[in-house]
Amino acid sequence: MIFQDNIIKQYLKNVYFITGTPCGGKTTVSRALSKKYGIPVYDIDERFEDHQKMSDPEHQPSMNKDFKDADEFFGRSVEEYKTWLLTNTREQLDFVLLDLMRLSQNGPVLCDCHLTLEQADILSDPSRVAFMLKEPKNLVEEYCNRTDHQGFSDFIHSATDYEKAKATCNETLMSLNTKFFEDVKNSRYFWLERDPARSVEETVELVAEHFGFEAPNTAETDASSAIEIRKVEKDTELAKKLLSFVENFSWEDVKEHVSGLIREWKFTEWETMFAAVADGKVVGMVSLLKTDYYPLPDFRPWISCLFVDEAYRGHRLSARLIETAERYAKELGFECAFIPSDFTGLYEKYGYTHTNDIRNYGGGMDHLYVKIL
Repeated sequence: MIFQDNIIKQYLKNVYFITGTPCGGKTTVSRALSKKYGIPVYDIDERFEDHQKMSDPEHQPSMNKDFKDADEFFGRSVEEYKTWLLTNTREQLDFVLLDLMRLSQNGPVLCDCHLTLEQADILSDPSRVAFMLKEPKNLVEEYCNRTDHQGFSDFIHSATDYEKAKATCNETLMSLNTKFFEDVKNSRYFWLERDPARSVEETVELVAEHFGFEAPNTAETDASSAIEIRKVEKDTELAKKLLSFVENFSWEDVKEHVSGLIREWKFTEWETMFAAVADGKVVGMVSLLKTDYYPLPDFRPWISCLFVDEAYRGHRLSARLIETAERYAKELGFECAFIPSDFTGLYEKYGYTHTNDIRNYGGGMDHLYVKIL
């Protein structure tokens, strides 16, 4: 099945792509933007293992190619290495697009990725793409010096001849990125070249300005205080309003499930939902549950079903809803709380720590976050 470009762009209208060359600052900028503006990050490198498990050798041969050790991996010619990298990225892109279409339906998502100019033309608009660049010379040592690339560093250093492996990798990355580096600079797309004289904060501000992001101002913060967070009780007017809110909101993936929970009031003992109420109407929600969409009965409680109406985002409502659920959990005697998520860079700013990845009942993998209360 082939989707026309205009359809893909429409479904990805809430995705902001941060791409570019290796060591250009994609990861640093995307995480900093996420922290400042409360927008979740989708990192395609972090999702590769999940996508690989869903792939098969017939349709995604490069994603399923096995290498017995670093000597075999880096022992290829530069052309073989380059072809494998390009094909690997193209094969994963199908999985990435389906993830992004699903995750961005409820609001903006930052995508830390690797796009060619041609792919950017197909998938998005220049206003939602930022290329972070670094001249592609001697990239391996800088790449290996980063804590989030420790796995690659260990792997390349395990080669019998590390210097030869490093040279092959550097030459491959130069071959891939030299023309790309210049083409981006001569394109219609926004780009920033890494500059030691420019701080991370200044770089983030430039990208945010390009994307049109606006930080919440004092007036928005004051408006948040007028929004009340209330515990929802069975067979109340608030429960009816919450049900109507769920039945009409944009989060299609959970609409049927959550509306069923409320309609039939399937909450037991201390389980409940909280609603954010503004001018008599529900504008956000969160739940505290014994179990979630995961076969993990030993983990509880789960803070779940977090959603804020698009018109009310930017008022710190997500933070207030989470904090309310946490206080309730602490009152119940719990010492920690768990949040599952597809995203990285979102719940960390609320004090949560990624503990491991978990498999849900549907077979997919999610990140599990925990916080000591």
